[in-house]
Amino acid sequence: MDKRIGVIGIVIEDLSCTERVNAILHDYAGLIVGRMGIPYRERDVSVITLIVDGSNDEISALTGKLGRVSGAAVKSMITKK
Repeated sequence: MDKRIGVIGIVIEDLSCTERVNAILHDYAGLIVGRMGIPYRERDVSVITLIVDGSNDEISALTGKLGRVSGAAVKSMITKK
């Protein structure tokens, strides 16, 4: 299995979806190397950044599940090697 390092950015636009996002992150805790969450109160959003280490399929599964959560915007970047 070819493992890659990636960065995932999540912007929580609807704070009611936070519990669902955290549940997904818990399910994929084995991929997460680091996590930083910042509430941006002036804009009424929260921003979460993740550093992940896993196969392309594992990282894609995580971002796919996060991307289907209504109220959250997700983008990712993965190393080529």
